Amino acid sequence: MPTIINEKLKVIITGATGMVGEGILHECLIHPMVEAVLVINRRPCGIVHPKLKEIIHRDFFDISAIESQIIGYNTCFFCLGVSSIGMKEPEYYKLTYTLTINFAQKLSKLNPDMTFCYVSGSGTDSSEKGRSMWARVKGKTENELMNLPFKQVFAFRPGYMHPTKGLKNTLPYYKYISWMYPFFRIVFPKMVSTLAELGRAMINAARFGYEKQILGVKDIVALAKAD
Repeated sequence: MPTIINEKLKVIITGATGMVGEGILHECLIHPMVEAVLVINRRPCGIVHPKLKEIIHRDFFDISAIESQIIGYNTCFFCLGVSSIGMKEPEYYKLTYTLTINFAQKLSKLNPDMTFCYVSGSGTDSSEKGRSMWARVKGKTENELMNLPFKQVFAFRPGYMHPTKGLKNTLPYYKYISWMYPFFRIVFPKMVSTLAELGRAMINAARFGYEKQILGVKDIVALAKAD
């Protein structure tokens, strides 16, 4: 593990009104090495905290109006995403690849000394040639992010994420399956983590770095324990 970076993190989070983004935000707010958090949302996240600042911005394809407010941050946790269910490829491509890369390109110019962490998904296709539409698009997004002039770029590919108790944006179906988490953890250890572990792993990636740019569940669990 590389030397610990003692500089405190100033974090930008997108997607904080979703289950994953809310979980990452929660870990940032309770972590002593995170100094400040800026969430950029289309609607209010409903959280008040001394570390937290929020910008409501509806058009992520054009962030020119908020450029002056996103300078000076050294970390971005990009948790904004959509499900591919029911979507044609052009629409999913626009809302996944185009939106993400547009935002990241602008951010890399404003904050080149930044670590950018992208929440991808298990099964993402780095070759961009597989049969699965969403996996190809996610793979292309990861590949393009790796080419941007950030200090560090990491793609996180979680599987099943056990939700953090008490958070309000947990997806409804989790109440029917979360009781099986202990079983999943034993039988499918390479496919299961907690949402809290994902959050801590992303924080530790920004602080310590990691030997891989693409992190699967095993890497997420290991990196979560780094501090």
